[in-house]
Amino acid sequence: MKDHNTRVVVLGTVLLGAAAGVVGCFTLLRRRALMGDALSHATLPGVCLAFLLAPSLGQDPRSLSVLLCGATISGVGGIGCILFIRRLPRLREDAALCIVLSVFFGAGIVLLSVVQNSSQGNAAGLESFIYGKTASMRSSDAMLIGVAGTLTVVVIVLLLKELTLLCFDEGFAGARGFPVLLLDLILMSLVVAITIVGLQAVGLVLMIALLVIPSAAARFWTHDLQRTLLASGILGAASGLIGAVISAVLPRLPSGAMIVLVAGALFLISMLVGRER
Repeated sequence: MKDHNTRVVVLGTVLLGAAAGVVGCFTLLRRRALMGDALSHATLPGVCLAFLLAPSLGQDPRSLSVLLCGATISGVGGIGCILFIRRLPRLREDAALCIVLSVFFGAGIVLLSVVQNSSQGNAAGLESFIYGKTASMRSSDAMLIGVAGTLTVVVIVLLLKELTLLCFDEGFAGARGFPVLLLDLILMSLVVAITIVGLQAVGLVLMIALLVIPSAAARFWTHDLQRTLLASGILGAASGLIGAVISAVLPRLPSGAMIVLVAGALFLISMLVGRER
């Protein structure tokens, strides 16, 4: 922990794990564990398009801000597609999530192939967004994760009553005059925000784990929502901390995958010894 880069990585992964754990609770309660997966995969086409279009706009194609901009636009597009498809009378919500996940990821793979065959060189700058590259995290990246995570938690605290009602009884929330569609959009936007800032750390392939595993593990400790949110945040932060430290001590082990393995171990422990198992 004496190394500055190690401290930055640990701080960034702890903040990411805590924020993802809190947001993930609501996706789990809404029975939308696949939503994080769909929205994380939906960012890939945006990242690839940003890489391809950046030179024509006078930008560095490997700039983190440029790639995150593309991921944001693509992620918002994924939200729109999910909301549109789920309104179709003959399709269930899980179908909408699967369609968006597969189509957007397929488009991303095609664009990734275009990038690899383009004159701009290989796609080395994009690999960290697919598989994660925690070791390359800078202070500005950790700060971005901290700001995004803090804003996300603040929004959840301010809308806790509304989001709770949405998760447990959407029909009743609509009957009481709550803006169900707007609340749903806000919740998905929070998932996209955390997913985008987490791409650099664990990549889009493993980001779903930080959204689902800590919140699932927290359910073995308590049934109270506020305590579940707290426990999920703690378990997510612990996953980031322990995984990053192990990866720093054993440099050959990839940080993103190690964080997910630690989260899985904490889930197993919670399942075996949790009070509400």
